[in-house]
Amino acid sequence: MEGDRLDRGGSHEEAPVAHTFGTDVVVAGAGPVGLTAAAELRGRGVRCRVVDRLPARLPYAKAVGVQPRTLEIWDHMGLARTVLEAAVPMYGQLAYVNGVEQPRIDLVLPPEVPYGFAALPQYETERILEDHLARFGTGIERGTELVSFGQDSAGVTVALRSASGAEEEVRARYLVGCDGAHSVVRKRLGLAFEGSAFPEEYMLGDVEVDWDMPAGYGVRSMHRNGDGAVDDLLVCIPLPGRNRYRMSMMVPPELSGAGRKDGSADGVVHGLEGGGSPALPDIQAVLDRLSPRPTTASCLRWASVFRISHRIVDRYGEGRVFVAGDAAHIHPPTGAQGMNTGIQDAWNLAWKLALAIEGGTHQDLAASYDAERRPVGEEVVERTVRHASQGVQADRTDPETLMLREAQLLVGYRGSPLVDPASGEPGPQPGDRAPDCAGLSAHIAVFPLRLYDLLRDRGHVLLVYGDGEQGGQLAEAAGEFSGGRVGTCVILPAGTAPRSSGPPAYVDTLGEFARLYGVADGATAFLIRPDGYIGARLRPPTAERLTAHLARTFAPNGSGAR
Repeated sequence: MEGDRLDRGGSHEEAPVAHTFGTDVVVAGAGPVGLTAAAELRGRGVRCRVVDRLPARLPYAKAVGVQPRTLEIWDHMGLARTVLEAAVPMYGQLAYVNGVEQPRIDLVLPPEVPYGFAALPQYETERILEDHLARFGTGIERGTELVSFGQDSAGVTVALRSASGAEEEVRARYLVGCDGAHSVVRKRLGLAFEGSAFPEEYMLGDVEVDWDMPAGYGVRSMHRNGDGAVDDLLVCIPLPGRNRYRMSMMVPPELSGAGRKDGSADGVVHGLEGGGSPALPDIQAVLDRLSPRPTTASCLRWASVFRISHRIVDRYGEGRVFVAGDAAHIHPPTGAQGMNTGIQDAWNLAWKLALAIEGGTHQDLAASYDAERRPVGEEVVERTVRHASQGVQADRTDPETLMLREAQLLVGYRGSPLVDPASGEPGPQPGDRAPDCAGLSAHIAVFPLRLYDLLRDRGHVLLVYGDGEQGGQLAEAAGEFSGGRVGTCVILPAGTAPRSSGPPAYVDTLGEFARLYGVADGATAFLIRPDGYIGARLRPPTAERLTAHLARTFAPNGSGAR
């Protein structure tokens, strides 16, 4: 390999390198975040290569909480059924302080939210995503390390090294770093990663117990000393299997990794540590102190000591190189926000890269990833740090809002350059998540449909409420401006007979769409983005207003840089 053709720091070169593109996107890292990015890219026809330095998938139940919003994403990708069959439900949490039972927390969401909370070992999440990716003919290049890269105005040249030591240069349009807290992509790109580490160490264990606690509930048991500080902690998250839990607890002094070199030479101390691992007696000792019921642990599958840091990058990318997931933000696991936030990073970025590669888009489309996702990462880091030190009760908000936020259903992009300003009307606004609803009927289907059935596995969709004829006119305008990349569906009020011509039409038989979207009389249009967020709310919906919005994403007449 001619290494002198690369800028080893990952910065921009003076002029484009004349390479034929071997692929469109290189994804570094095959965890849930990288696999989500790759699967969404491949589902949109984008060539990509997925490389991971590890020789095999790790058999650890690290990130286990799956939020409702993540299940909505997987629904859109066509993965929800597979996940639901593999996961277990999370109904709530049972809490104890100094042996005294506290009020139970039930994870209850509004009835229109299609999915609840779930738990699934990370290795199972990765297996499901890897199998899904394989349907597109794409596998993971394991034991392959990203060594360095250089970028120019046209693409990125990536240096890879296989397990055998063989080196290869790959020319791609984009590089996405999903390579974890010690990200090579982040470091080579020169991104700041400010923050610090928590002094406490914890241990994780995947075990079975013989207690009679109700299934589907997590258990949080703590001991407070005379000053009110927590000096002992046990957190148990249910996993698939009989009485199986991923348990976390404070580490005893004899297992502490303090002072050990644990692979954190870059100054980032986060994740599983090397050195001695906890054994079953170590976990049993904590259960003897804190378990709400006398119990015996068995079937230890794995255990480790881990540390927690909180950090976030100063920007989520530069030029044609981006970071996502732990490569961009790390924080306490409170509320199972980490993996789920990273999956949303990947999904947000992937549809934008797919459109940019296809061409005919606004030149700043890919750059909007930082504008939309970095504020989300900053909020998640700040909130999880606050919850870790003060508890969820530190957020003085109503229980429903708290639950929606933990479910990641309140994540939004108001103020993004890709969405219109707020309309001032009731209902969801541009930048908000498009809510699901039930009770849509069509000519042929004899069963009611959900709105998410209409949006599944699609790109931009224009929903026109209340006027089928106007829907046809708007569909023509949207298709012409976007080069056929916007689909249209008409939603008709209850009691209206759908027309046999024009865009597909569905009747809002239960009135749920009208209620949840805040529409009454008169036509209203909503432009739904590929990631399920509202880009525009148009009332009255005119072709001029629609094309003005589409110009935020698409370049007219097929112009726009690739």
